[in-house]
Amino acid sequence: MSSFLYRIFAITSMAIVISSCNKQLIEDPKSSLTPQYFQTAQGFQSGLDAAYAGNRNLWGSEKLMTMTVPGTDEFKSGGGGNSSFNVYASSYDASSEFLYGVWNPCYTYINTCNGIIDNGATVTGLDANSVKQKIAEAKFLRANYYFLLLRFFGPVTLSKKFISEPSTSADRAPIAEVYDFIVQDLKDAVAGLPPSPTLNGVLPGKATAAAASHLLAKVYLTRAYSSAKQPDDFQNAYNTAKALIDNVGTLNLGLLPDFSSVFSEGNEANREVLWSVQHTANLTYNGVSSELNFHYVMGYENYPGLVRSMAYGRPYGRVQLTSWLGNVCFADKTNDTRYYKTFQSVWLSNSADKIPKVNGVPKYALGDTAIYMPGVDVTNAKINATRYLLVPPRNYTLQLYPTMTKYQDTKRAGINDPSVRPIIVYRLAETYLLAAEAAVNLNDNTNAAKYINVVRARAAFPNGDVAAMNVTPAQITLDYILDERARELCGEQTRWLDLVRTNKLVERVKLYNPDAGPNIQQKHVLRPIPQSQIDRIITGNKYPQNDGF
Repeated sequence: MSSFLYRIFAITSMAIVISSCNKQLIEDPKSSLTPQYFQTAQGFQSGLDAAYAGNRNLWGSEKLMTMTVPGTDEFKSGGGGNSSFNVYASSYDASSEFLYGVWNPCYTYINTCNGIIDNGATVTGLDANSVKQKIAEAKFLRANYYFLLLRFFGPVTLSKKFISEPSTSADRAPIAEVYDFIVQDLKDAVAGLPPSPTLNGVLPGKATAAAASHLLAKVYLTRAYSSAKQPDDFQNAYNTAKALIDNVGTLNLGLLPDFSSVFSEGNEANREVLWSVQHTANLTYNGVSSELNFHYVMGYENYPGLVRSMAYGRPYGRVQLTSWLGNVCFADKTNDTRYYKTFQSVWLSNSADKIPKVNGVPKYALGDTAIYMPGVDVTNAKINATRYLLVPPRNYTLQLYPTMTKYQDTKRAGINDPSVRPIIVYRLAETYLLAAEAAVNLNDNTNAAKYINVVRARAAFPNGDVAAMNVTPAQITLDYILDERARELCGEQTRWLDLVRTNKLVERVKLYNPDAGPNIQQKHVLRPIPQSQIDRIITGNKYPQNDGF
């Protein structure tokens, strides 16, 4: 029996009985997901729905964003950033809400997945093919939850069966055992899922074999760097990613011609997206809304000519790009179009009252440029001669820096409301980069360059020089691949995990993040086990904490 105190997902059905004399609310609660409930068609489907919905607690939450984006070479704290977690300060410890905010949902919905998988053989009211596919979906979701836990925390408790009663004892399984479990889940998922998210009417956010293949390639690749590595992990990662890429035509998948289209509002089910987490405007079902549309927004409303708006977002300012990301990684802003398609450079005045005046005359009109961040240096003379606020990279502050726009939501319900846009988790451009990374580790720089150049050629659209974007096999190193991942995937909640996977976290944070670099230590390649988890293990051996915490 697993040893975690799970928050069992409750499903309650209510009936309202109305007569001419009175109104009465009669409740008939299903107190929890039980084996008996899973064995009904309704319970089986409800459990699977809950397992999907659990991802909303992660993808879109500030907790997972804080665990994956700041404290890396890409992003440091903005003006509203966490003062301990983001910079590995001494106050960053096991009591952080960001830790249990990831740990608890993962184990809650792993248990839900277990209930689906365990009861598939006895469920009634569903045909065998439907049951098989739903079990495959649950295995894909379970593998996702475990893969997050494993990469953040190292050895974790491996719960393989549904638990309906809490326990007060626990142990941690070796990472090799957890990896084997994840790999088998994903192999089963590939075999049992529909082939593609764009074929046969698959609903957005549903698991498919394409998404499971992508994740399996990433699991092999991650294990290959670890103490649990298998001799064929890099080869399996390469073969799995390559097989998906080779079949994109059959699967109706492909890179979009224009990088800017990938994250366009309303286009989150495009041919490049392999798996996304769905949100909804109905908070009854949404539970947790996405705030990613706020986290990257700088404090524009504090400057002349501007007030808070739907178009520019609510300025939480949790993170801002590092100088390395903006100036070095994105050094080529001419042929590589991704910088200006990722970061907002211009803010147009939306408040006549806040436009500055000279001798009573407004310096510019409503709708004119209020702030411009060219992304390259300009002279002080140019700055002083410009009527609007001209901000080169050397003048960025905690409140004034380019906003990343991948998660902007101009159609949210209200100006301060969170987003209900789907969160793109896996997309095909990363599959090419996974294949390239595996190839480098197989000493096959020719194929590594081939796959990277597919991504870079797209990045030149529409006016960049594709030939200038091509890289040669001799240029490809692991560091180059990490740079290319930053250009393509920056801010997509994968960077901390990428640097840990490649054993580059400490090195690159020290090199490129001046706020976090002085504090980071080798112990930070794992997150501390949440103190709340340790405290509730009161039977048997004490639950082990990660070294250094």
